[in-house]
Amino acid sequence: MNTRNKPAIGVLLYSAVAFGLGAYFTFAAVQGDYGLFRRAEIEAGEAELRAQLDTLQARVARMENLTKRLSDTYLDLDLLDQQARDVLGLLRADEIVVR
Repeated sequence: MNTRNKPAIGVLLYSAVAFGLGAYFTFAAVQGDYGLFRRAEIEAGEAELRAQLDTLQARVARMENLTKRLSDTYLDLDLLDQQARDVLGLLRADEIVVR
């Protein structure tokens, strides 16, 4: 009569290894370099960078417009007057400066 009252050591070892591997891969899927939290960080960073890109594109479009308006082929006299006032400090004869 050879009855076993305790489980075989191989089954316990197999279960422990399987549980350990499952825990490791679950942790890696959530916290690892390519995990869910990292993906959320990347998506948040992407949204921030897209907002910065939109802002920069708007600034570039504005500068291109101002450059075109001051070019030789198209001259905006109001813009030229404004730039002369801002950069050179020019005034018209009928204006009064208040400081």
